[in-house]
Amino acid sequence: MIVSDNSPSSILRETFGYAAFRGPQAGIIDHVTAGGDALVLMPTGGGKSLCYQIPALLRDGCAVVVSPLIALMADQVAALTQLGVRAAFLNSTLDAREAARIERAFAAGELDLLYVAPERLLTSRCLDLVDRASVALFAIDEAHCVSQWGHDFRPDYLRLSVLHERWPDVPRIALTATATDATRREIVQRLEQRQ
Repeated sequence: MIVSDNSPSSILRETFGYAAFRGPQAGIIDHVTAGGDALVLMPTGGGKSLCYQIPALLRDGCAVVVSPLIALMADQVAALTQLGVRAAFLNSTLDAREAARIERAFAAGELDLLYVAPERLLTSRCLDLVDRASVALFAIDEAHCVSQWGHDFRPDYLRLSVLHERWPDVPRIALTATATDATRREIVQRLEQRQ
């Protein structure tokens, strides 16, 4: 992927085809690109994905995107690869050979974004793989799944505090379309985000 300069607005225009940022996107992107943590609450279709996709392209390494839905992973990766972004996913739909190929590409720095379910990420095999790679950031999509207050609660999301414990210098961006005040506080606390 080639853009005329390495700025968020150039990537927005030349890679994603948008003329301008919407709402708080630019500030969030600048904050995460600089290494900060963020909790992003935006409606579905509001542009949450760009808040981690653009920093993933600006920072060194590969972004690891924690996503709970196989279909969503496949859609995101298909859209990104069509735009020329080096994206892949690791989930149960892959056979062992394809999964091994993607793991090698990730460890070799040949990917910009890697999508993975929390259950897979938290295996010792996958955590060791992340240790061998250069990680630009962690994006936790559907972050309301962290909260026991949420109707989509997934116990493995509670264990994602390991990201801060194991890689304290890698920024973490949590994204959701639905979160009460209590849920937002719980997400920040459980993911040990720096505010």
